[in-house]
Amino acid sequence: MFVTPDGGLTTAGYAAFIIAGIAAVIIGSVLAGKFTRKQKFTPKQLAFCGMGIALAFVTSYIQLIKLPFGGAVTLLSMLFIVLIANWYGAGTGILVGLAYGILQFIQEPYFLTFFQVCCDYLLAFGALGIAGFFANRKNGLTIGYIAGVIGRGVFASMAGYFYWMSYMPENFPKALAPVYPIVYNFMYLGLEAVLTLIVINIPAMKNALAQVRRLAVE
Repeated sequence: MFVTPDGGLTTAGYAAFIIAGIAAVIIGSVLAGKFTRKQKFTPKQLAFCGMGIALAFVTSYIQLIKLPFGGAVTLLSMLFIVLIANWYGAGTGILVGLAYGILQFIQEPYFLTFFQVCCDYLLAFGALGIAGFFANRKNGLTIGYIAGVIGRGVFASMAGYFYWMSYMPENFPKALAPVYPIVYNFMYLGLEAVLTLIVINIPAMKNALAQVRRLAVE
């Protein structure tokens, strides 16, 4: 109904993705505004947010695996945005993610349409901020990180369906063509997620992150 046998989008698919994208922009803006209006940023919070963005930006240059058509396994770069969301909530996390998405666009700009930029940069990295919704749960950082990565993958895949299907390799199984953007994006995001989850759940690292969290929120 939404995807053709060749992996492209049908008319209904395009309509559904456009509606989903518009809804995501509206919902993200409302959530960010709702949660940040209730909180005044202290100089310490602004400093930690700035450091989080800076560390994410720097580590995004350290690419362990780089895919030929965009995307890379970096040295835990997404974690630093997720940490901000875990410390200060989803609204702050979404705003920090949006700011980081703008920096990513400046770092490696690829502009086809405004909607493509929103999906590949703004919404994809802003989605990492949803990790804040899980901050107060048991293992909230782990669960939030997984949720944030899935959110980023959804928007990256959305852009894939719209703009990058022509880059699908000829030897890619035709039976899997309709899910090519999902496979492509979650391949590198999943590898980085596994690496990050291993690192943050090492007992010594877990204790260190807990101490940093106390320093950030107290």
